[in-house]
Amino acid sequence: MRPVAGFVLVGGQSSRMGSDKAMLEDSGLTLLDSMAARVRQAVGNVTVIGPSERYPEWNPVADRRPGCGPLGGIETALAMRLAEWNLIVAVDMPLATAGFLSSVVRAAQECDGDCLVPLSPEGRAEPLCAVWRHTSLAAVQRTLDAGVRKVTGVFDDLQVSHFIIDNQKYVTNLNTPADWQDYLRGKLG
Repeated sequence: MRPVAGFVLVGGQSSRMGSDKAMLEDSGLTLLDSMAARVRQAVGNVTVIGPSERYPEWNPVADRRPGCGPLGGIETALAMRLAEWNLIVAVDMPLATAGFLSSVVRAAQECDGDCLVPLSPEGRAEPLCAVWRHTSLAAVQRTLDAGVRKVTGVFDDLQVSHFIIDNQKYVTNLNTPADWQDYLRGKLG
């Protein structure tokens, strides 16, 4: 088992965006290409979690429980048992740099928790840019078995540590065409 594995979640419906967020292009790269490169740079490897028919060039691992949202993707990543620590990031955070991701991973490896979640100065947690210990799998499975799909729903069953960030931009995600346009114009963060 390696010390850290990196994952990019791409299984969302992108309903508010109106098109597949992972395939949006900036400077010739899709958001998926860009995020996968940053995760690989941060931890040395990357696995894409999502539907294989949409991203065949990435050979993604399909969700074990389709339709369960990001928590189902987290379960899929943890069930692979590739590493003690697992950096799991949503594809739609274009300002999460490799350096930022590396710092989150280092902080996780120094904590005693089951999961390390970035927390903005305003107190907003971002569980889709977090580092999960492989032992969190059982709690994630129990949460999904109970019918809970919200990622933060598993936190009552885990020891969660927080990584205070000084700039929300690192975990800002793109949900709408207006968000995408603001990003392209450099107006995020």
